[in-house]
Amino acid sequence: MNIDPKSRAVLLTGCSSGIGYCAAKTLHDRGYRVFATVRNPEDAGVLTSHGIRTLHLDLDDHTSIENTLAIVLNETDGNLYGLFNNGGFGQPGAVEDLPTAALRAQFETLVFGWHELTRQVIPVMRGQGYGRIVQNSSVLGFAAMPYRGAYNAAKFAIEGLTDTLRLELRGSNVHVSIIQPGPIRSKFREHATKKFQQHIDSQNSVHAVTYQQTLDRLTAKGDGNRFTLAPEAVTDKLIHALENRKPRSRYRVTTPTITFAVAKRLFPTSVLDRILAGVT
Repeated sequence: MNIDPKSRAVLLTGCSSGIGYCAAKTLHDRGYRVFATVRNPEDAGVLTSHGIRTLHLDLDDHTSIENTLAIVLNETDGNLYGLFNNGGFGQPGAVEDLPTAALRAQFETLVFGWHELTRQVIPVMRGQGYGRIVQNSSVLGFAAMPYRGAYNAAKFAIEGLTDTLRLELRGSNVHVSIIQPGPIRSKFREHATKKFQQHIDSQNSVHAVTYQQTLDRLTAKGDGNRFTLAPEAVTDKLIHALENRKPRSRYRVTTPTITFAVAKRLFPTSVLDRILAGVT
């Protein structure tokens, strides 16, 4: 079936800033019928000022997920062309210092919330005979880096679930893609700093010195990484995943993502460990 995706309904999560905001605005400008969601209702103002339909969505809340999707489907006569799972946060901290409750909270948003929303969307797409599901993963979804254990684990889980889903949806005309960004200009570091301060007892940890380096990195002005790209780099891949007749299973964004993908194929684990161990 040859489908023109423009003017069709697309639901996006995590649109308060950064990747989600850029994607919502760009798709709206391209003619899509965008439903942008934000966790904090106060963040809706800028999006609505651009004429973008904005809804509150808490990925940790079953009722919120159910109600938000119901509103979308009510306004689209039960149709939904695309889903872009993007909402979430990163919880820094060494695995040994990470409270289990903090790890659970990371999974609640990034894995269970995405999974529940996706499960509710699939019957809609199956019923209409087409659809696109795009998961915004990370370089940390395949290359684990120290002091990011919760985020590594959640993104690795998303990669596994998404690969499985793609296999299970073969032949349904519902296409599933993963985007793997590296450093992207956003408020990610700002939110990660708050989670670090909330859950990690840095002063009484054997990692105290490294934690100070982590805080310096998270709170530094500017991009913090010379490879950092603007969120438009991710939106470009999202557009391809939504509009191309044969979307890719994976889209890698930024030099670090491409470099580590190649390195994982070429180098033994011991060599990669020496490289990744130096990342703070």
